[in-house]
Amino acid sequence: MSSITRRAFLRMAAAIGATAAWGSAFATKSRIAWHERRDLFPEGVASGDPDSHSVLLWTRRPSAGQNISQKLNVEVAEDEIFTRVVATATAPISAASDWTSRVLVGGLKPSHVYWYRFADSAGFGSRVGRTITASDVDDARPMRFVFVSCQNANQGAQNAYRRMIFEDERAPDAERIGFILHLGDFIYEIVWYPEDRPQGMYDRRLRDIVRYPHGEKIRDFHIPTTVEDYRAVYRAYLSDPDLQDARARWPFVNMWDNHEFSWLGWQSLQRFEGKTLPRQTRKVAANQAFFEYQPARISKPSGPSLDRFDPPRVEDASVTHFDEHGLGQEPNNLAAIGSLKGYRALRWGRNVELIVTDQRSYRSEEPTDQPESKPLSSDDFPEFISEDAMEIMDAGRTYNGGRPPASIRFGGIEIANFWKDRPAQTILGAEQKAWFLEHLRASKATWKIWGNTTATLDMRADLKNIPQGITKPWPGSDYATSPMGDHGTAYVERGEIYDFVRANGITGFATVAGDRHSFWAGLAAKTLPPKTFVPVGIAFVTGSISAPGIVEALEHVFLKDHPLRSLYVGQGPDDHAPQPTINMLLRHGVRSCLEYARSGDIVKARTLSNPDLSPHVSFVDMGGHGYSVVHATSEFIETEFVCIPRPLERSDRPDGGALSYRVRFRSLIWKNGEAPKLEMQILEGEPKFSV
Repeated sequence: MSSITRRAFLRMAAAIGATAAWGSAFATKSRIAWHERRDLFPEGVASGDPDSHSVLLWTRRPSAGQNISQKLNVEVAEDEIFTRVVATATAPISAASDWTSRVLVGGLKPSHVYWYRFADSAGFGSRVGRTITASDVDDARPMRFVFVSCQNANQGAQNAYRRMIFEDERAPDAERIGFILHLGDFIYEIVWYPEDRPQGMYDRRLRDIVRYPHGEKIRDFHIPTTVEDYRAVYRAYLSDPDLQDARARWPFVNMWDNHEFSWLGWQSLQRFEGKTLPRQTRKVAANQAFFEYQPARISKPSGPSLDRFDPPRVEDASVTHFDEHGLGQEPNNLAAIGSLKGYRALRWGRNVELIVTDQRSYRSEEPTDQPESKPLSSDDFPEFISEDAMEIMDAGRTYNGGRPPASIRFGGIEIANFWKDRPAQTILGAEQKAWFLEHLRASKATWKIWGNTTATLDMRADLKNIPQGITKPWPGSDYATSPMGDHGTAYVERGEIYDFVRANGITGFATVAGDRHSFWAGLAAKTLPPKTFVPVGIAFVTGSISAPGIVEALEHVFLKDHPLRSLYVGQGPDDHAPQPTINMLLRHGVRSCLEYARSGDIVKARTLSNPDLSPHVSFVDMGGHGYSVVHATSEFIETEFVCIPRPLERSDRPDGGALSYRVRFRSLIWKNGEAPKLEMQILEGEPKFSV
């Protein structure tokens, strides 16, 4: 029985800007005319954010040149041929919403498969979609979901979705996927037109999928400037058949990362070519397009309309005053950020509570983006800076108990500590962080899963172990780290979260993340050796669906005569192509990489692993593409990495093409006071540099 009244359900639908449809306990045969015309619904159908009694449905039915509001009929049924229809509704569409429709359907059964379809007034219909409601809160049955991120349709193919669909169709009912968690970079707003870069991107051809009607060109790429531009890139991506099929098969839980707004964007600011500019109008436009094209239970406080976003009026005004948490107080900045609130929590049965956060809208400025930090990096040691220097910058005025140093040293270089008067870095922001911690504390689920669009695991290297004579000595006093602008180097805030988890006796704490274009598995710990290492949870990062990763970039741009090439894309004596030795560098360290380059013996190379470098990391593949499957039970949680070859072109195989590897990680639920443990099993393939 539904745990929500119809009146409360109507208020819920209004809060998220959706038409409401209430299910009936008595199923009937379809009573509307419906003739499938997928061409009239070119972006397909989708569903999102299911709970145990409702789900949000979506489609787009563009007008044939007539700017006249229309209505769509929607049906939800218990069978694929619609002889058992349980809910119907009529939903408005108009140019104001780019002809998209959002319908919240309630009164449904928990843990149940439904089919849905839309039809216009002439009876021309969308394709049929399939969706699944969540389990009741007391349902102890295991559940599965997939988490993905970073699909770049301009530069690659979405073969991972085809593999996902192929395997799920053949799985027993109890082992099928319940939903897809998309952790951002659903679109890439940076678009290269083929003529801008005739040589392509690395070994990839550039696809001519979108032309911005307005837009701005920066160097050799284009970015959106209006809501029409952002809508255009969503429509381009949703023309992909594999992505469209995935959205029609499963409900998605979507959260934006950076590219839904801007590559180096934070709050409502954009950063290009060393300049940070106010872009409140673009932030609102990005939020509007996300709201229109993603079926998500996210609130838009700017208006009560059920068929449009109602964007707030903002201006691109300079942001000069920031509060004690680094949040810009300029009214247009606050209005733009507040035009759409994406963070939320969703529950699936007794075992899973998913807490999804926004890492871009409330974060403070990232210190390594500043020109003053440039002397702290060196072409002699690409991608890395001193871990000590990063800790000083991250903590700002809170470093060393509120006594930050006046300068930062990096070998023979000493620069003024330009961040000593700034607050400690925050990615979540004060208000969202308080909400997040309270949800963690209050959750009764076996597994409290943090859906973080960016990673939390440190990415560091022991460059201090480079032997004399190869290159210059590492100038840092200890380890090197790679600043990714995520919780891997937001030490203060990450430590605050992990201390909270430990102090409150929270068990079953797991993080799933994206953004890095790589697969990572490991343990969540506040600090690493030589400091104390006390894990409080487990953490995973999924490889990109199709966006290029750092291994691919290094293969093409890393200097062939660089003295440290063997640490990044090295080759053993019998290798005929560069190998992803950066994985080994991050997992085992310098000595292992050098041994592999000398002998090509991977087993011998691993014996030289530095145990203090990365005790938190079980697996790392900086070039992996694919997706990750979570299997949660009352006793254990498993995460399976499904890695596919580099998706340069769309596969014509029904399974989406070959697999590179499949690796599974398991953690038993631990008790308060115990440390979590992670076990690994390689099921297919040989990711030899990753383990």
